[in-house]
Amino acid sequence: MESILVAILAIVSGLAGGYVVGSRRGQVAREEIERTIREEAKAEAERIIRRAQEEAEEIRKKAEKFEREAEERYEELRKKAILEAKEEVLKERERLEEELKEKRKELAELEKRLLRREEYLDKRESTLDKREENLDRRAEFLDKLEAELEEKKAEVEKLEAELLEKEVKLSQLLDEELKKLEEISGMTKEEAVEELLRRMEEEVRRDLAIRYKRIEEEFEQTAERRAKKILATTIQRLATDTVAETTVSVVDLPNNEMKGRIIGREGRNIRAFELATGVDLIIDDTPEAVTISCFDPVRREIARIALERLVADGRIHPARIEEVVEKVKQEIEQEMLSAAEEVLFELGIDNVHPELKKLLGRLKFRTSYGQNVLQHVKEVAYLAGMIAAEIGADVQLAKRAGLFHDIGKAVTHEVEGSHAIIGADILKKYGEPEAVVNAAAAHHGEVEFTTVESVCAATADALSAARPGARRESLEAYIKRIEKLESIAESFPGVMKAFAIQAGREVRIMVEPDKITDEEAAFLAHQISKKIEEEVQYPGQIKITVIRETRAVDYAK
Repeated sequence: MESILVAILAIVSGLAGGYVVGSRRGQVAREEIERTIREEAKAEAERIIRRAQEEAEEIRKKAEKFEREAEERYEELRKKAILEAKEEVLKERERLEEELKEKRKELAELEKRLLRREEYLDKRESTLDKREENLDRRAEFLDKLEAELEEKKAEVEKLEAELLEKEVKLSQLLDEELKKLEEISGMTKEEAVEELLRRMEEEVRRDLAIRYKRIEEEFEQTAERRAKKILATTIQRLATDTVAETTVSVVDLPNNEMKGRIIGREGRNIRAFELATGVDLIIDDTPEAVTISCFDPVRREIARIALERLVADGRIHPARIEEVVEKVKQEIEQEMLSAAEEVLFELGIDNVHPELKKLLGRLKFRTSYGQNVLQHVKEVAYLAGMIAAEIGADVQLAKRAGLFHDIGKAVTHEVEGSHAIIGADILKKYGEPEAVVNAAAAHHGEVEFTTVESVCAATADALSAARPGARRESLEAYIKRIEKLESIAESFPGVMKAFAIQAGREVRIMVEPDKITDEEAAFLAHQISKKIEEEVQYPGQIKITVIRETRAVDYAK
């Protein structure tokens, strides 16, 4: 546009200039100049117009190119924005799906826990029902006892009436005897009374001993049934304490904040720990401690070690829990196998089935009355070998029988039945000799002994269990209990000497034969047993044996 204005101004200037020149040089020259100027101006105008058109075309092309580039850029940005939006949507969708899966998993775990809780409540309900039935049976038993007491009371009243009649007769006899004695012996009344009282005392004591023996024989007929009822009641009363002692482990914590980390967010960690170990983790108000509860001692030991390592490490989350538990399981299995191989090496026993080695190793984590079962069977093996060597039996076979006699205790929490019978079945399954199988089956008297080696193993088992200090009793308490038993027995008149034998399970009493009769010996045993029950605390039962013998001694000169 500016070029066109410049061209017009040039033409005007040229016209003006031509006008001035024409006025000076003449009309002809002026026309010639005007024509030249017009042509130059026209040519210049055409050049300017052409250049303007070219510039306009160039500007139009640039504008079109810019427009195309802008459209391409817009399309590219639009596609990029769409892709980013799609990726964002996919990521959000994946995140929501992961959260949904996790929620579903948590819901499934909660459902499992609810099912376990329902099963526990059902078992608890059945236990309460059984307890109610036991109470009903006990009430019936008490009613029967009350009826028996009434019968005994009637019998006592009858005996009292008979006693009164005998007293009347006795008084008459005393009067007659007194007169005869005064006439024949010339004794005083006081002397006669004293002699009669002595005779009557002997007769009464003899009658009491005979009656006690008869009553004892009657009660022996019903003793087994009553003993079973008493034993069941005792087990019911003491089962809670025994279970708490033998099925629970306690893990100390550095502080109470660790309890929250063990539980985890929404209980994830504790659920993962219980699922991985198969135990119940009890977190209560006990300061700086948690309780692990499980009937399986191996699982309980795995859980205890794993929890201690997790607490020491500080990294407690489901993945870490599974990793540590799996590692501890492998270590415990290897430890049990190593313990079994070590015992077998010490005893010189070989050719043992690998599965039997595993079961033997599990005894390391079993206890019986506080005595470690693996150490117990090892001790029994040594004792059985020594007994077999003394009597000329097979030493290695006796050791083997002693070592495996309690193998059933390794699986008694998994299989129902007596550990003796279970152990015999296991040994038979893995090809152990008949003597070893019989030692396991017969060491508690459930079947008969068939070999000398099995008898050696049973004898060694009794020695190992009965020795002082083997089970939950200190040596000082053991000695005091033995001394107390002997002193109680020796406190009765007519007792010469008392000996507590079999680690206090039996008391043998020697009596003077001229002071204690055979009938009075039974009554004396009863009196001693009653006094022991009142004054001594002891596990199981104590056998009282009264021995009366007459010796005639003479010398050849």
